[in-house]
Amino acid sequence: MKSYKIKIPATSANLGPGFDSLGLAISLYNEIHIKTSTYHSVSIKGEGAQNVRLKKNNMFISIFNDIYRELAGKKDTFRFEFYNNIPFARGLGSSSAVIVSAIACAYEMADVKADKKTVLNRALIYEPHPDNITPAVYGGFVSSVVENHMVHTLKKDLPSYVKAVVVIPDRPMSTTHSRSKLAKSFSMQNLVYNISRASFLSSAFFSENWEMLKVGSEDCVHQNQRMSIMSELKEIQKISLENGALMSTLSGSGSSFFNLCYEDDANKIQKALKEVFEDFRIEIFDFDNNGYIIKRLS
Repeated sequence: MKSYKIKIPATSANLGPGFDSLGLAISLYNEIHIKTSTYHSVSIKGEGAQNVRLKKNNMFISIFNDIYRELAGKKDTFRFEFYNNIPFARGLGSSSAVIVSAIACAYEMADVKADKKTVLNRALIYEPHPDNITPAVYGGFVSSVVENHMVHTLKKDLPSYVKAVVVIPDRPMSTTHSRSKLAKSFSMQNLVYNISRASFLSSAFFSENWEMLKVGSEDCVHQNQRMSIMSELKEIQKISLENGALMSTLSGSGSSFFNLCYEDDANKIQKALKEVFEDFRIEIFDFDNNGYIIKRLS
């Protein structure tokens, strides 16, 4: 019997002006165990455990089976065990975690060696925007572009003295609905604004000039439009910045909100947010600098 375990982090993407290009990995993980079996079986714990349809219509299993059959040249049966901690439809990269982990596992179970670059570019087929899939693969802060159907990325490890304070609302936000709120065209002024901010934000991360993150994370293309869907989001941003957040941005397309701060300010920000948003989950996380990790169990 052959079995593998993969651990893959949640991600926060866009980070304000870095639309579909900037992202980072957070120490909140999904874990999947796969082993060969005489019959197909699925178990789910954590997020989605009560969703019966996930056992029959599971994106991970669909992608895994397609790639495994291609690589191994045959169809086999497996036992899938999912331990899900990344919330669904909250802008924390749950779909990208599924895509990347399914691909990585298919290669391993088929005994075909693949480096992380191979896995990342295969993931691009299922998710054409690299802002979430890239940090899920590599960890850290990443700036990515796509050229000729290949992802080119630069990575910066994040130090332990900065933390993520993440606000996870009690309701999801559809990416499709969120994108429908965006303008179909933009003025030259707005484009220059966002290009300059995204460039500045990337420079601040790579140089560890944390005090410049707030200026660099400002956006005029997508964030305010998406935040209008959920009235609480602007108040979350306001409270976070007033209590020491170095940057405060919508996580992906929402509904979660991402804050980066110094370690000493994390509890203060968390407490201030909890006083106002009692029904929301507000967590402090380290950053993940490894991306997915896969191990053979037997």
